[in-house]
Amino acid sequence: MKNDFDIIKYKFKEQIKIIPIADVHCGSINFNLKRWKQFKEYILKEDNIYIVIVGDLIDNQTKNSHSPFNVSVIDGIAMTPFEQKKWLVRELTDLKEKILCGVSGNHEAKKDNKATDQDIMYDVFCKLDIEDKYRPNMAFIKVQIGERNDYNRQTYTFGITHGSGGGTLTGSAINRNEKFGYVIDGLDCLITGHTHKPAITKPMKLVIDSKNNKVSFKPFYQIIATSWLDYGGYALAQQLNPSSFMSQEIILNKSKVKELEIKVK
Repeated sequence: MKNDFDIIKYKFKEQIKIIPIADVHCGSINFNLKRWKQFKEYILKEDNIYIVIVGDLIDNQTKNSHSPFNVSVIDGIAMTPFEQKKWLVRELTDLKEKILCGVSGNHEAKKDNKATDQDIMYDVFCKLDIEDKYRPNMAFIKVQIGERNDYNRQTYTFGITHGSGGGTLTGSAINRNEKFGYVIDGLDCLITGHTHKPAITKPMKLVIDSKNNKVSFKPFYQIIATSWLDYGGYALAQQLNPSSFMSQEIILNKSKVKELEIKVK
């Protein structure tokens, strides 16, 4: 298994789009399978779209979980944790060439798995034969758009981690992620999930250029990926707020000035 700090590097000749996928929670009775199928169909049609896996793709609910042990049924099969893992491998098989990286979420890394030294997401990536793209806690990727002699070539850097913490309102999640983003020098975009509160912000950093005696401003984006759960069940019982579905597309271009473009669907 690769170290978290081993950067994953890519080079593309032309524009690409990156979509973060987090908190699918296959196995939950609130998982929106119809929306997932529509999304997957869209991804497969577009040649220049890639994805990053941000954790909690399966619910991995056990009898020791805090929420009730209720699992969904897909194609006549009760989605137990074992079946969830099999489903995820099947669903990602025809998407594996589009996966840039992946990390685990707290549902894949539950205490029951830690006690037996299991890493569900690593197993999934091994079955897909892309284990070099997996990082257990956080993935750092560097994406170059444009060829070596291209004047408009740009390089973008990303940090991808599932995220942590609670909080009822979206602002608490944004504050936690922005604080973490400030400690990563050279970061263009931090992508997290976990909170089921999709959001995009663009905080600024002050940068001191001692060589040229200048102070400049450097932005970085903070993205909280959307959840694939319909409202109800555990969220309702815990008095958590409903969250909207907001798929984010990150567009990386060749340009004289580095600038991420983010579209919401």
